[in-house]
Amino acid sequence: MLKKLIWPAALVLFASTVFAQSPLVGTWKLDNAKTKYETGPPPKDLTLVIEEKGDSLQVTVTGTNADGSPLNLKYTVPEKGGAGQVQDGKAYDGVTSKRLSAYVRDNTYMKDGKKVSTRHVVVSKDGKMMRSSVKGNNALGNPIAGTDVFEKQ
Repeated sequence: MLKKLIWPAALVLFASTVFAQSPLVGTWKLDNAKTKYETGPPPKDLTLVIEEKGDSLQVTVTGTNADGSPLNLKYTVPEKGGAGQVQDGKAYDGVTSKRLSAYVRDNTYMKDGKKVSTRHVVVSKDGKMMRSSVKGNNALGNPIAGTDVFEKQ
């Protein structure tokens, strides 16, 4: 009887690790108190919704820029890294992502074939916090450099 129970339990354990969800997946809200910029102002508020869509991550960004204007961006990138596709966003028309580990990614955002900004994204091991270091230009075209801190909702 015990042998009959071990095999299904092992199969479930194996399947759950193979099909484990990316630590990036979820809804993330900007923590303004922990967000620090050396250059330019950070957004007033920002929400990221990251979903798995097949072999890709779909990222939907909504919020408010420092000047009060709306901030919207939607793109997909391959989960394993590579060139993605921007579906909605005036500031960028291209995106690439490099997966450094399950918890770390580097993203590059482009406009008209030129690099506009980069982000180094790190999710905490407990999956509750994400830091995103940005350098380049924001959605308004202004220079920025700093670190956004997000809390998982």
